[in-house]
Amino acid sequence: MSEGIFSVSVISIGAMACNDMWEEKQPVRTAHATTTLIVTGDHRILVDPGLPPAALEQRLSERTGLKPTEVTDLFLTCWRPAHRRALGLFSDARWWMAEAERAAARQMLEITSSKIGSDRDETRAMVDEDLALLARTANAPDKIAAGVDLFPLSGFTPGQAGLIVSMADSTTVVAGGAVATREHFLSGKVPPDCFDVKAALTSLAEIYEIADVIVPGYDNQFNNPRAYAGNAELMAGFGTI
Repeated sequence: MSEGIFSVSVISIGAMACNDMWEEKQPVRTAHATTTLIVTGDHRILVDPGLPPAALEQRLSERTGLKPTEVTDLFLTCWRPAHRRALGLFSDARWWMAEAERAAARQMLEITSSKIGSDRDETRAMVDEDLALLARTANAPDKIAAGVDLFPLSGFTPGQAGLIVSMADSTTVVAGGAVATREHFLSGKVPPDCFDVKAALTSLAEIYEIADVIVPGYDNQFNNPRAYAGNAELMAGFGTI
């Protein structure tokens, strides 16, 4: 490992509400993003706390022995609810998100707020709560910590970004929704509900070129076959992007 990097661990494996690779047409489960912990030096960086708070606190304890107060940094790959359900559990941590995603989320919430009628108090309260949470986040720097760099990956959402974790023998990309599942990646596909499918396919191709190990948005981590063996079928699939 490079200096400072200790580990990259999946804390909770995510799931899509509706997986188009399984020919599902309607949501059949509650979506929640894969949650990852990166430990480097004094930093404990948790990515995409997608489970409900109580469930994620238990999972964090089971997988690492850590308490939420021991997480130093929290990184959101995007602002979709499935990626941030347990956000409030980590009030002691620094909250990071890519500047472009923060701006897009704020614009969306402000537009929604302006359209809410005076009789929809519950909806307004939800929007106000999201605006307060968003205000608590900060623009992620290009380098989150030693060996952990911001990786803009627009398309799944307007300003989505992942993280590149550089080790001596491999490069891990924590991709968020830019790679939905292993099946999507191997097929060179992105979910149909992407904000910009063309941009999402470009981001997918960038991950294919850079990553040795990929942590997807809604699946367990996996090795990029390109990095470990010549895979003609995989390369042919990406050649169509």
